[in-house]
This record gives sequence, structure tokens and C-alpha cells, in this order.
Amino acid sequence: MLLAVMDDVHMTTIGIVSPGAMGSGLARAYVAGGCRAVATVAGRSDRSRRLAEAGPFELLPDLDAVVRSAQIVLSVVPPAEAATVAASVAQAAARTGSRPLVVDANAISPDSVERVRALLAAEGLSLVDGSISGGPPTPESGVPTRLYLSGARAQEVADLPSPGLDARVLGAEPGTASALKMCTASYYKGTTALLAHAVLTAERHGVVEELLDDLSESFPHLGERAARSLAMAVTKSARFVGEMREIAATQGAAGLPPDLFEALALVYDELSRRPLAQTAPEDLPTDLTVADFLKRAASSGVS
Repeated sequence: MLLAVMDDVHMTTIGIVSPGAMGSGLARAYVAGGCRAVATVAGRSDRSRRLAEAGPFELLPDLDAVVRSAQIVLSVVPPAEAATVAASVAQAAARTGSRPLVVDANAISPDSVERVRALLAAEGLSLVDGSISGGPPTPESGVPTRLYLSGARAQEVADLPSPGLDARVLGAEPGTASALKMCTASYYKGTTALLAHAVLTAERHGVVEELLDDLSESFPHLGERAARSLAMAVTKSARFVGEMREIAATQGAAGLPPDLFEALALVYDELSRRPLAQTAPEDLPTDLTVADFLKRAASSGVS
């Protein structure tokens, strides 16, 4: 997803290039703050079309129209698509003569941020590096989603009114915000992968209840949250494969062994082949139990 910012905050048009669940949530936050949100569903999946049509977007016919209309473009796509989307936005800017500020809020390594920056710079576009911590913003929840930003023009994005979004500037260097994302995601998604393996192994040996009881001594709220957090991770597991590899690359560049998160990429790849992975996150029942999770996820589709 890409987001573009205007000079006049009250007139800012934000272009969301891939308006899925997170894109729609960000659009709601910015529209609630007085911005205009535009997007296109050309070439998008049925799910993205459904989410976009339910969102606060003005839907335009194609990417050129989005880039032409937007002052800020925000990209939130699977990690493997970040560079492709940046190149597409750069090409659209060249065709239309537009120069939006581009915010890359994808879960990518600092090295990948540099590749995105170079693609945009070739067409004279400025980059703000962004990373998101938390789920899609919901202004009415009272619990804001954090948006970390870095880059010379990061403050322009942080200053946009956006109820439900807590924007924090980390500095002037692109890559800093993404480095933080790689660190936080390594913990959140790494521990979720470990829990998934523990629960599925315990199910094989008939000790799931005992496992959760034992873990609850150290993690008191784990039991009530385990089923939904595990199920949510499985529904997003295909997307997480690339994110684990970006984390591995980030850790390798820091002089650490990349093997741990290369292995966790394999964990999420295997989870993505299970029946539950075909469920959209928004279609999960709110009262999901561990037994429900095991019924949906225990059998693998791997041949």
C-alpha cells in the first residue's frame, strides 16, 4: 500500500496503493483526521476489492490516477512486493509528472529500504521509511496503532491528524524505522511460531491442556489469547514467510547468525499450507477456542 501527503494538512490526499485490511485501517485514521483517501482496486484480489469498497476510499481507475491525485503515497504490501510496488509508483510518477512523497511502511530490512529508495530517487521521488506496530488502526478502540517513521521528511507525515494512529519519528535516516520493525517482529512473530510448534506437537501427544496450564504460570493471559493469536498468524502465514527472511537478512547484516529466522520462514511456509491459512483474518470467529484452532490447523496440506 502506498500513501501520498500534501503540503496543506487540511487538503491532503493520501493514495493507498494496495487497500487491504491495513490499508483500509490507515485510510480510516487519516480520513477521520480530515484527509482524503484514494485507491485503486485494478488488479487486486476479490478480498482487497471487498475491503476497499467497505473503506473510506475514493476508488480511482488505475495507479496513474492515484499517483496523480495524491500528495503522499503509502505502501503496505507483503515484503516481497515492496520493490515492485516502488518501481510501479516511480513509473506512474514519470508518466503523470507527479511528485508525491512516498511512505514505504512494509516489513522489510534496512537494505531493502535502500533498494526502494534508489528506485524512487531515479524518478525524483522522496522516501519516508515507515513501520507499523499493531493491527489496523481503529480510532474508536482507544488503543492506537504505532507508526514509526524515519527520513528527512518524516515529520510531514507524523504531523498529519490521524485518530487511532500514534506516529513517532525516529530520525532522519531511512532504514531506522524498518530496523525497529525487524526487531519487534522478530520477537512477536518469532514467539508465535514457537507457540504454534509447541501446541501442534502437544496435540500430537495429547498434552495441549497441560502445556497451556504450565505456560500460564509465566504468561497468565496466554490461555485466553492463544487460540485467536495462533489462528490469526496462520491466516497471515504466507505473508510472514518473506518477513522472516527480511529479519534474517537484517540480523545477518548485524553480524548475527541468520539461520534462526531462515528456519522460522520454513515454519510459516508449512503453516501456510494448512487449511486454516485459506481463511481471511476478518472471517475468524471471535470466540475461537484452542480445540477449534487444532481442528482447523492440525492437518497439513503439504503433500
